[in-house]
Amino acid sequence: MQFEGKVAFITGAARGQGRAHAVRFAEEGADIIAVDLCEQIDSVAYPMATQEDLDETVNLVEKTGRRIIAERGDVRDLERMQEIAAKGAQELGRIDFVLANAGILPAAGEQGREISAFVDAVNVMLNGVYYTITAALPALLAHGDGGAIVITSSAAAFKPVTVDFGTMNHGAAGYTVAKHGVIGVMRHFARALAEKNIRVNSVHPGGVATPMIYNEALAEWSGEHPAFSVSQQPLLNVPPVEPEAISDAMVYLCGESGRYVTGVALPVDGGQIIK
Repeated sequence: MQFEGKVAFITGAARGQGRAHAVRFAEEGADIIAVDLCEQIDSVAYPMATQEDLDETVNLVEKTGRRIIAERGDVRDLERMQEIAAKGAQELGRIDFVLANAGILPAAGEQGREISAFVDAVNVMLNGVYYTITAALPALLAHGDGGAIVITSSAAAFKPVTVDFGTMNHGAAGYTVAKHGVIGVMRHFARALAEKNIRVNSVHPGGVATPMIYNEALAEWSGEHPAFSVSQQPLLNVPPVEPEAISDAMVYLCGESGRYVTGVALPVDGGQIIK
């Protein structure tokens, strides 16, 4: 219950890592503001989260006894994100943690070869991260008690999705560029917000066992490009990373144990980056 009396603002919360973070932070005592698009983006070949997925996140958080406000919203829309953050802070009293987690992987299928895949990847995972933090910042600053921001980046911030000519497409490029770019966003805010005692870090998972990775479209693309599949294997002899393992890192960075940690890009990838 280390987060009792705190509020976490989480994007991409309908399923996968975002849902795991929402449930874990609730188990630690936090109330939750959960945001997800719950619509399909045309450049994404696999099915994205639905309203039913977001409803299940609400159900799981409420089972912990904590409060949750769940809203459909597009991280590419700054005004909508500001509206959700302000509403959530008003109803729950504050915002202490921002987990900028929403993401897409538009590399598979015919869609990945379209320039829109690059644009969508950057808009969601670079611009959308900046908008998420910008939207939550007024509430994060208002109480004066400090706080923490954690950006979900990727091993692709250090090791591109593209591994050879065959895997070069606009979607893979956009994913890599966005995940590299948010390290800059993290360092920008880490320097700017240190005097307000707000710590800012990024987490860099390898392949995580979520619907973004485990889906028919990406399986087909991986089968066509075996070098990509090899590149995604961790160095350690471990099973695929469960989203709850990334939640552990989020709790560490936001909690008392991470009180001295800011400006850090933390890999949680089983050694994939150094392989």
